[in-house]
Amino acid sequence: MEQNVGQTDRIIRAVIGVVLIILAFASFVGWVKWVAIIIGLVLLVTAAVSRCPIWRVFGIKTTGR
Repeated sequence: MEQNVGQTDRIIRAVIGVVLIILAFASFVGWVKWVAIIIGLVLLVTAAVSRCPIWRVFGIKTTGR
């Protein structure tokens, strides 16, 4: 699978992922906490590998190529 997540997209994903995880441990309770952690981790992983399966399904590339 080729890269489809560009640099700006990666930065945004990483920042939002970290913020969600921090908020989950700091303030969320119950199932909302776990949803925030899972979404945060998914965003961090997609930022790290520069690939997003959802972008691929819709044919979106933010790499600029």
